[in-house]
Order: sequence, then structure tokens, then C-alpha cells
Amino acid sequence: MAPRFANRFTKGRRLMAEKGLDLLLVVNRENLIYFTGLTQIECLAVLIPRAGEPCAVTLWLDADYVGQESGLTTYGYYFPREGLAAKVVERIRAYGFKEPRIGFERYFVDFALYDGLRQAFPERNFVGASDLFYRIRAVKEAGELDLMRRAAAAACRGMEAAIKSVKPGVTELEVLAEAEYAMLKAGSGGSSFRPQVVSGERTLLTHPCASNKEIASGEVVVIHLGATYKGYCAKMCRTVAVGEIPLEQDRVYQILLEAQGRAIAALRPGVTAGEVDAAAREVLEKAGYGNNYLDVVGYGVGLRQSEFYPIIGKGRTEVIEAGMVVDLLLPTIYRPGIGGPRVTDVIYVGEDKNKVLTEYPRELVRV
Repeated sequence: MAPRFANRFTKGRRLMAEKGLDLLLVVNRENLIYFTGLTQIECLAVLIPRAGEPCAVTLWLDADYVGQESGLTTYGYYFPREGLAAKVVERIRAYGFKEPRIGFERYFVDFALYDGLRQAFPERNFVGASDLFYRIRAVKEAGELDLMRRAAAAACRGMEAAIKSVKPGVTELEVLAEAEYAMLKAGSGGSSFRPQVVSGERTLLTHPCASNKEIASGEVVVIHLGATYKGYCAKMCRTVAVGEIPLEQDRVYQILLEAQGRAIAALRPGVTAGEVDAAAREVLEKAGYGNNYLDVVGYGVGLRQSEFYPIIGKGRTEVIEAGMVVDLLLPTIYRPGIGGPRVTDVIYVGEDKNKVLTEYPRELVRV
């Protein structure tokens, strides 16, 4: 039985050879979804050798299900007399490895698993391989794009519900509740990050989230939402003006919209991420806000709401490829009194033409 996503393993092996890795250890949820297609996953690891067939290790109760759905040869362990670590070590040895160079993901590995691995194999051969995983996932297949379109549609439903509920006296959390309910009804599997509905001076925080603060007239409200569909993410951000806001704050939003439009126009196969950033940054600098803006204007989007390849930022050298999906342009202009407005969308990079997946009006909303 061939793996369901054999081409993804092939891409992984090609990059493993570049880094001199013998084996990739996959335990992070996002990468498990990518290599198996499963979202109902617990207590699972996938092993990808540079030579030989990949395999999965999971609880014996789930082994048949994982094998049938993923197409991977799957080995079950009998908890509590066996654990994931012991079974993973057993399978690595079965490949014939004695001192393998093992590539690890960016995020957490359970300590018991890590401890079992370092007792069995030289820890000096453990290698951070997060960039490899992000590069494998960067160019989307047609099936992945379809899932992201569904997530984007749910995010748009959430945005519509949120904007309708914004008015003076309503709390940020009450607006968020309407948005999340609408996204779940539209098929979302939940938010892809801690969503943001923030107002007033709180919009200048770097990573704000909704609170019990009441929205007041004369403030802007930033609504940054994410939705998922079968593990794949979409996100979007819009700004609402409640009553009359300062003219310069209104102008700031128009500047950001222009910068986003320039960045989307510059986003095409063959350019660098830094060139896309420069197209947006030129607008900000001409407006006099170049020193009030972050050095990153977007990230890849896929199984994470912010992937780390490509990163769209100042001087970045990643080359944009057809099939990538990125978001542009979340940071605000960080200047008290006039900063705070934000806008972002998820964009698919086509061979000849880009497609904004989060199809929702981008003008400043006034209520």
C-alpha cells in the first residue's frame, strides 16, 4: 500500500539530502495532517527515512485506522506496557540506523519521547529541521487550496457577523462571540489562532486579543479572525470606525490599503519576498511612516496561520513560487493617536494572476 501523499514524502527526502539527514521525526499536529491527511490524531508519530519506506507509530487501537486512511505501514504500541518512545526507537533501529542524524520540527516534542531517543541514539546528531518542513509545505496542491478556500469562506462569514455587531457599548468579546458562532456555523473547525477584536489604544498592542472592554464612539475597532477547514487555515483583518475618528487615523488606513495593494501586485513567481515587502514599504515611507512600521508584512499560510516560509519582510531572499499562499499586510503604523488600523488578506500566487481567497470588501467600515 502506497502512502496517500507519496509526493510529499518525495519532496521531504529531496530536502533531507540537502541537509544530510537520515530520518525525519514527525510528531507535530500540522505536519502529521500534512503527511497523513488525518485530523483525528493523538499519540501518533511518522518516521521518514531518507532511504526506505516511511511508517507510522500509534496506539494499537488506532493502528488499523491510521494505516487504512494514510496508506502508511503502521505499528501499534500497547500502552501502558509500551510507550510511543520505545516503539519509535524500535522502528528506527529496524531501518538499520545506529547513529542517525534525526531532523526535528520547530515546536514541542514530548519529553518522554525525546528522552527515549537520546538514550538510544547520540544526541549530537539531533538536528533542527523546521525550515525543511515549512519549505515542503510552502507550495500548495489543488486539494490543499480547496480546503483553504473553504476556511476563507468561513472567515468571511465571521467578519460579516462581527461587523454587524459593532456599536458603542458592546464589548470586544461580545463581537468576537458573534464572529466565532458564524464561522462555526459556516463549517470552520475552530480558530487558527487567538482571534483579535480590539478597540481604541489597545489596537497598538503587538498581539492583542479580545477583552471585556466596551467599544466607544470615536474609536477604531480592529477585527482579526481566523478559520480552519480540515486543518487548513485562512485569516483576515478589517478595521471599523465607530462614529467620527481622527482624520489622520482615517488617512493611515488608506495608506495601509494602498501599501497592501502594491504588495499584492508585486507578489508573483520569481520575485523575492524582500521585493514584495519593498513595494509596500515604499508607500509607507513616502507617507512619512517608514520608521513606524515593522520589518515583516506577511507570512506563508497553510496548516498554520503564520508559516515561516516564505516570510514577506525587509531584505528577505525567499523566492516566491506559483502555488504559494501568503497573507499581506497585518502590522499597523505604531504611532499613538493615529495608529491602530490594520488590514490583511490571504492571497494565492498564481502562474499568471493572484487570487485573494478572503473575498470581503476592504474599505474602512463606518458605523
